[in-house]
Amino acid sequence: MAGNEPSARPRSPHLQVYKWGPHMAVSILHRVSGDGLAIVGASMFLWWLGALASGPDAYAAFIACVWHDPEAGTFHQITNILGKVVLIGLTWAFFQHLFSGLRHFVLDTGAGYELKVNKTWSTIVIVGALFATAATWLYIFKEALNG
Repeated sequence: MAGNEPSARPRSPHLQVYKWGPHMAVSILHRVSGDGLAIVGASMFLWWLGALASGPDAYAAFIACVWHDPEAGTFHQITNILGKVVLIGLTWAFFQHLFSGLRHFVLDTGAGYELKVNKTWSTIVIVGALFATAATWLYIFKEALNG
């Protein structure tokens, strides 16, 4: 083949060829949530474990950053909000990854490959993860306000 002649081989379609849908979004969210749980979740867990092992002052500082400290200064009030955002994000990642994993488990049995069924279950995974996260945190905040 000469220098600038087009190839006769077929080319693989790129992303703009595909029509995006919930089944594609849930696949990407599964990867993102898994990475988030592995990186952010493990970091938070190790920070908590280190604070727990370092004594009451370190543990109090951890709690002040991620949960609640009524006597905290401005820095801790800001990190307090960011801590809750991270915890809510980790909760969403957990439920998203869990429900998506269950969907994949069903797909592994050979069921649910019909396009309409696949899109429906993908939508249910996304909405279910949001609903489960909201329900979990509404319960947590309700208990925190009553306690």
